[in-house]
Amino acid sequence: MKRSACIVSRRCFVLASVAVLAGCATPVRVVEPDLAAFQRVGRFAITAESFGQAPEAVQGGFVWSQSGREQRLDLADPLGNTLARVLIHPGHAVLTQANGATQSASGPDALLENVLGSPMPVSGLAQWLRGRVDAARAHAIERDAQGRPVVFLQDGWRVQLSRYDALGPVLLRLNRNEANRSISVRLVIDPQ
Repeated sequence: MKRSACIVSRRCFVLASVAVLAGCATPVRVVEPDLAAFQRVGRFAITAESFGQAPEAVQGGFVWSQSGREQRLDLADPLGNTLARVLIHPGHAVLTQANGATQSASGPDALLENVLGSPMPVSGLAQWLRGRVDAARAHAIERDAQGRPVVFLQDGWRVQLSRYDALGPVLLRLNRNEANRSISVRLVIDPQ
């Protein structure tokens, strides 16, 4: 029974890590201003609930950065110990765990599908961290008085962005409901 709980917890962490990683690391078509260096540091909390099972949760810290076309996400446990790193280049994504084990795929969405065994695209997160939406894929967009997106639906996610600073939202809440599970992600950006 303990081994089963450990496997479930590990799978939940991988789910959380890859979900955050995939979302943060998806290469998007960019124009020259987007190639500038960009970094967000903060904390994450992810909860996955499957029908008939106890909720699984994971939390920790993250550093997401982009320099040119390379994107990187470092994940740490609540004590600051490195858990994983994801490097994304156009057409290639690599997840490296603290123990040195690696997995790679053609992109973060494919990496997520390889790790979890089912697709779960969250590729919009790279834009959401900057307070942007993909006009071609997002709908039901609500904006604040300054024209910034605050609530919208994209790729199966309900996204709430709030507490903007100069770089983007400081609080991101993402919710996804599927036939037999729901996933909740909360990202809080540390003050600069």
